[in-house]
Amino acid sequence: MNGIADEIVAAKKASIRMSALDTATKDRALEAMSSALDSHRKEILSANATDLEEGRKLLESGELTQSMFQRLKVDDSKIDGMISGIRDVVSLKDPVGEVMSALDLDDGLTLYQIRCPIGMLGVIFESRPDVVPQVMSLCLKSGNAVAFKGGKEALCTIRALFSVLTDALASEGVPKEAFVLMESRSDIDSILSLDRYIDLLIPRGSNEFVRYIQSHTKIPVLGHAAGICHVYIDEKADADKAVAVTVDSKTQYPAVCNAAETLLVHRSVARDILPRIAEALSE
Repeated sequence: MNGIADEIVAAKKASIRMSALDTATKDRALEAMSSALDSHRKEILSANATDLEEGRKLLESGELTQSMFQRLKVDDSKIDGMISGIRDVVSLKDPVGEVMSALDLDDGLTLYQIRCPIGMLGVIFESRPDVVPQVMSLCLKSGNAVAFKGGKEALCTIRALFSVLTDALASEGVPKEAFVLMESRSDIDSILSLDRYIDLLIPRGSNEFVRYIQSHTKIPVLGHAAGICHVYIDEKADADKAVAVTVDSKTQYPAVCNAAETLLVHRSVARDILPRIAEALSE
């Protein structure tokens, strides 16, 4: 093996060390990651400006959709969201070692179900650079190694984010080699055959893209089904909360693939709820 395959093998070995990290070390590394994003804003925004310039050309040629171009954009507000997301992960309970259930099988014989890391993950995604801090922080907290492959349209931004974040976590004793960045399209085909080393693939993108990954590898794939994102308001729902959730689910970030596209309202409350939603959307 060579190139990216060697990095995957090294990351797989490092996943053992990741699984043994204590909570304090992981939380310090997460805090270092959030601070590094804040202090490297200029570098990240400069990289994103380069991607946006190339993205406009891809948009004009039809190689990039408008929604994907919108997902590509990173500004100070988006970086603030990345920082907030990482700090939210700090506040989460460490799942590693948590006892989920226990069953007494016999005198002195108890069967425990305990949470443990998966091992080595592969995350393949399109356009959205903020996937990197989201996934890296969750993998760190859960003790997993991870390899990233983003779309070519976001390469400069992804590269900048990956460098900033891995330097930060390494400064707190987390093995840097547990995180791999794949940059060429050929890397995808390379890793699809590495079922001895990658324990789970998570593709994020179009249904066609997810199906391609599923049909070209023996690695377990956590894919999503095609479908429209629904919001349902039941007759017993809190009206104020229902209006707020409905508006936010569509307007907070309309370009993302999980923005709401269908609203279902129980007939008994529709006459009251729908005008309120329409009014909120018009503000």
